[in-house]
Amino acid sequence: MSSENFEGIKVVIIDDSRVIRKSAEVLLKKAGCEVITAEDGFESLSTVMEVKPNIIFIDIMMPRLDGYQTCALIKSNSAFKKIPIVHLTGQEGLLERARSKTVGAVHYMTKPFKREDLLNIIKTYVVDVKATS
Repeated sequence: MSSENFEGIKVVIIDDSRVIRKSAEVLLKKAGCEVITAEDGFESLSTVMEVKPNIIFIDIMMPRLDGYQTCALIKSNSAFKKIPIVHLTGQEGLLERARSKTVGAVHYMTKPFKREDLLNIIKTYVVDVKATS
């Protein structure tokens, strides 16, 4: 998979862990993505409105607004309904997956993740969609 497929794709990473934000940012920038980070759900709302990303990765466990609340708020705005949201979590559980789907996330990914994991998700939910539209 060549990096030019990811040129111009805007990705927002929302995670209260600086390490996770930075590692995802480095991996995705190397692939050609434009990456914007936010450290919590509350901060991310204005970022999402300003950037209008192609895809959003949101940690579930965060202070102030958790990933479920953040996802629901973004999806409640008609301008952002179609943006794919991927939940990031350190926990693997059936209830968490179900709740994630209920609030509008398209995918649920456990941490730690690999570069291929991130790129495959972007390829599935953004690149393939761009190619067919």
